[in-house]
Amino acid sequence: MKTLIITFVFTLFALTSCSEKTTTTNKMKTETKDSLVFKSGYSDVNGLKMYYEIYGEGKPLVLIHGGGSTIQTNFEKIIPLLAKNRQVIAAELQAHGRTNDRDADLTFEQDADDIAALLKNLKIDKADFFGFSNGGTTVLQIVIRHPEIADKIILGSALAKRSGVPEWFWGMMEQAKLENMPEQLKTGYKKVAADTNGLQVMHERDVKRMFNFKDISDGQIKSIQAATLIIIGDKDIITPEHAVELHRQITNSELAIIPGGHGEYIGEVTTIKPGFKESDMVVPMIEKFLDKEPIK
Repeated sequence: MKTLIITFVFTLFALTSCSEKTTTTNKMKTETKDSLVFKSGYSDVNGLKMYYEIYGEGKPLVLIHGGGSTIQTNFEKIIPLLAKNRQVIAAELQAHGRTNDRDADLTFEQDADDIAALLKNLKIDKADFFGFSNGGTTVLQIVIRHPEIADKIILGSALAKRSGVPEWFWGMMEQAKLENMPEQLKTGYKKVAADTNGLQVMHERDVKRMFNFKDISDGQIKSIQAATLIIIGDKDIITPEHAVELHRQITNSELAIIPGGHGEYIGEVTTIKPGFKESDMVVPMIEKFLDKEPIK
């Protein structure tokens, strides 16, 4: 049980890696992985060389990963399914995976501004968004700070208030150590990072971000007009009470509590068990929500 809790903690809140890569490439290239063709590139974003991947065609859906994660460790299992009917854009945020660090504290607000700048560079005026864990908190900031670029949003295990996790979580943050990070996340980072020596630096930055985390105000949450799907697991680190309260405060929202742990419903890398299959994931629910006609 202790190992499971530690896994949730590190998956949820960015207790991991940093990349000091200096790549200056801005042109997209076409790649193939497991028969899946996609384009990848780097974009100049607020002092970053932000890495991104684009799959499929159709209406854009932007995927935003959680703390300590890469595109693949969070979304590798669901991208091929979502990309059958949509253009899927996945980016790696400051100091995560293949994106460099700007030598500044991490904030969810800055992440939101970075994603907005990336979409502007890609000439995408409006998109749907799916953020998992820390990425869900970033999506909240996107729809608050840049509502004009957001159509529908999906909040996967997102935190908006400090009370949204059990009190013991904050105590564990005070004792957070790099060696407790799940091996799957370390491996996923090392597989793609240009410089794997920044893990400790990133760990310290992410701990500081969570120590400084302040509640998103009720007024800001209630101001959200975008159609919203809120998803958590019934064994998630995010409490059901928090998810229900978000559902009550966001006028045009739906709530789904799915059997399983933090990220199990999307096949997040630390949750994969023997016998895992595509039908364990919530892709049909996501597609149904995204395809639903807006309420007039």
